[in-house]
Amino acid sequence: MGEQERMVEAILFATAEPVTVKELNDRMPHGCDAAEALVYLRKRYEGRGVHVVKIGDAWAIRTAGDLGFLMQRETVEQRKLSRAAIETLAIVAYHQPVTRAEIEEIRGVSVSRGTVDQLLEMEWIRFGRRRMTPGRPVTFVVTQNFLDHFGLESARDLPGLAELRAAGLLESRPLPSGSPQPGEGDLDIEEETDEGQSELFED
Repeated sequence: MGEQERMVEAILFATAEPVTVKELNDRMPHGCDAAEALVYLRKRYEGRGVHVVKIGDAWAIRTAGDLGFLMQRETVEQRKLSRAAIETLAIVAYHQPVTRAEIEEIRGVSVSRGTVDQLLEMEWIRFGRRRMTPGRPVTFVVTQNFLDHFGLESARDLPGLAELRAAGLLESRPLPSGSPQPGEGDLDIEEETDEGQSELFED
């Protein structure tokens, strides 16, 4: 098992993109168990400068969150998302799989093709399965790149309403009538278009 850990470690270290267990097994000699090796490897890296982390259904070696500042030796000017793109991304993240019509219903305004194209181009959202309703509309879901960017294992790890308010990213105002109450799951319309929500995704 020690040798299998070394092989998994070498593959994760040399690969920029997260790697699935199947891909690890395909690269390793026959009879190896990458899943078991990952359990030991992840434990061995606990408390170190880099961690073995799960991103969606794949694995990667990433810098420990509290040491990220050491890597910031250059300032990279990133393209900021438009308000419409931020709101659309938030809706997809919290309501996936979601259709364009459902996004428009939640936002209260139409979604331009350019907004969706920008998010698709950035590979933060992708096409999901078609909804089994009249017209078979396509749905949108967030991608592994989105999860990797925000350090999430899955979309279930997104902060809830209480966490967003505690962090000052949402105002503690009464919810609109008919909206879900905190703890009931998805963000409601008011929170998804809140200025604080924009700050969450612009950082």
